Amino acid sequence: MLQTRYAHERGDGSFNWLESHHTFSFGHYYDPKHIHFSHLRVINEDFIAPARGFGKHPHDNMEILTYVLNGRVAHEDSMGNCTEVKAGEFQIMSAGSGIFHSEINPSQDETLHLYQIWIIPNEKDIQPRYAQSHFTDKEGATLILSPEASDGSFKVYQDMKLWRYQFSANKTEKISLNSHRSYWLQVVKGQLNINDISLNTSDALAIRGEELLQLNTQSEVEFLLFDLV
Repeated sequence: MLQTRYAHERGDGSFNWLESHHTFSFGHYYDPKHIHFSHLRVINEDFIAPARGFGKHPHDNMEILTYVLNGRVAHEDSMGNCTEVKAGEFQIMSAGSGIFHSEINPSQDETLHLYQIWIIPNEKDIQPRYAQSHFTDKEGATLILSPEASDGSFKVYQDMKLWRYQFSANKTEKISLNSHRSYWLQVVKGQLNINDISLNTSDALAIRGEELLQLNTQSEVEFLLFDLV
């Protein structure tokens, strides 16, 4: 089963200094058909105006991944972290037993563009933790999240993996899947066909009961593939 979630179908959480697109129900956006997908709870694509952002606010019992595409995030949290996450970097937090953090665009002239992703953990009230890293660009797959922190990936407290795929234009590739698991494919940039379904920047595909993805790229492409129960 392949089910599209096109970019224009997402919920709109925009206001004032924030342009925000919600894949799943979030904040004031509610759609009973799109609450979550397996343990994947939030995929928000945000564009944050210069010198604006989210002040100190709480989280608990959630795995929170941020991927910065353009600009930088000034991050502070109650664990004592005070850092910047730059374009091309990923940041992971286990909110666990509870944290406070802030996310601000420190630039005076550059819009911050990022994905924020929440994954429901399989352990509650763990000690909060923080990490950030830049994963080298490469043709093919890079493992970003895994339960065992395999191959330099971040640890995630859930039975899931996240792969980032990057391909050049005019490529034909195959990706093998486990038909007993669920997958979410989120296009970060570019245009491609997946099993004859045309996808563009910010489109997504829910995948269940499939053994193979056949893809053809029409441009340079990047997408995230979540391997879920």
